[in-house]
Amino acid sequence: MILASKSASRRAMLDAAGVPYEAIPADVDERAVEASLEGAAPGEVGEALAVAKAAALANAHPDALVLGSDSLVVVGGRRFDKPDSREAAADHLRFFSGKVMELHSGAAILRGDGCEWSHADCARLHVRELSYSFIESYLDAEWPEVGHCVGVFRIEALGVQLFDHIEGDQFTVLGMPLLPVLGALRELGVVET
Repeated sequence: MILASKSASRRAMLDAAGVPYEAIPADVDERAVEASLEGAAPGEVGEALAVAKAAALANAHPDALVLGSDSLVVVGGRRFDKPDSREAAADHLRFFSGKVMELHSGAAILRGDGCEWSHADCARLHVRELSYSFIESYLDAEWPEVGHCVGVFRIEALGVQLFDHIEGDQFTVLGMPLLPVLGALRELGVVET
């Protein structure tokens, strides 16, 4: 199996679960995929991005199962991408302060040009009121690592301090709905039943 991702958290989840795979980053124009889905629900976009990432590698590896995954964040009805600078990260965090962050994670498994399975899940993360000084000290400690994270946080690190309450699956928060993925991998014979 191939994981179409360079995400350390997705690799860590599969490693911890004992799933054999090879990680190969997918080269996908995510903005083009999103533009083609204008008006779609966030979960549909996350799932479509996961399919696109898997498809980017599936044709070159027609005998392999390819797992793609993607996450996106919506706060106050607005979609957020990964911040492109520390200043943008601070702006995102100021906007998130005191609001509910919806984190949508999609996953898809393809073989050749056929989609064997896909799924999307959503977690709701309640961001506490964040002071200006907290945001600055947080970014002092976490930048640039959180620049690779769509919600400007790593839940397994200091990012956990951003939240008062989290509703949803921990794996979805980490960036991939792992339990449904494992179920699909069992059905496809990748992991034992």
